[in-house]
Amino acid sequence: MKPAPFDYVAARSVEHAVELLAGDTEAKVIAGGQSLMPILNMRLGRPELVIDIGRLDVLNHVRISESGALLVGAAATQTQLLAHPGINRGWPLLATAVSNIGHPQIRNRGTICGSLAHNDPAAELPATAIALDATMHIQSSRGLRTIPAEQMFVGPFMTALAPDDLLIEAEFPLPPAGAGWSFREFATRPGDFATVGVAVQLIRRDGVVADTRIVLFGVGGSATRVHSAEEVLMGSSPSRVENQVRAQLEAELNPADDVHASAGLRQDLAEKLTIEAIAEAWERCA
Repeated sequence: MKPAPFDYVAARSVEHAVELLAGDTEAKVIAGGQSLMPILNMRLGRPELVIDIGRLDVLNHVRISESGALLVGAAATQTQLLAHPGINRGWPLLATAVSNIGHPQIRNRGTICGSLAHNDPAAELPATAIALDATMHIQSSRGLRTIPAEQMFVGPFMTALAPDDLLIEAEFPLPPAGAGWSFREFATRPGDFATVGVAVQLIRRDGVVADTRIVLFGVGGSATRVHSAEEVLMGSSPSRVENQVRAQLEAELNPADDVHASAGLRQDLAEKLTIEAIAEAWERCA
């Protein structure tokens, strides 16, 4: 299919993009196009204006700040992030999640921030951003503000971004020293969207869990942090509370049936993958 007619403007600067958004709250932003173009082609969205930020050099960066955080600009592709020399050493959870996105051709065009702003319920990056306690930097005509990742994703294909907001950068803090991590997902075929996935970051201290984040995707309208399972783990070792963690996952998750998988299959996968991920993160703790 072909998209409905629309006007196209290549933004000259971030300020120009924000000005255009303020003038047309129905406008859509494009960088890599891997999220937006399918929507346009299937006519699930019919914006009259598409604003291209993909050519803005100021947004095309993957770098480590003076504070040690990873900064990813809105025009930076997933392949750029994977090519950064510090990613696998400093943010292996993020690197593994990104490497599971689609195929190399998709990662060559798709952007980190584009996936975050799109918030597909089956996408890897929103869950990973929450697990890593990332922060979103957002520009609008009202100024610059930040939103924690856990407050960013509010529903299927819905975020805390206002119609005139532009996500300009995602910031991933350096994980705590010695933190363990795991990323696991199940997909019907390599490169497909995941049926269910989980991202875990865990800190072990004195032989017990001192802190953890467990975030699932594919089990609801948006990435789901399972606080009750985290609370069960605190102050214990994963093997001792495995049954309690399963019970919390069963109580808290409420996946739905769809054409890709039944609710029961998603629940079973969520429990299996989460238990495996917790154990792997535990073993990776320094």
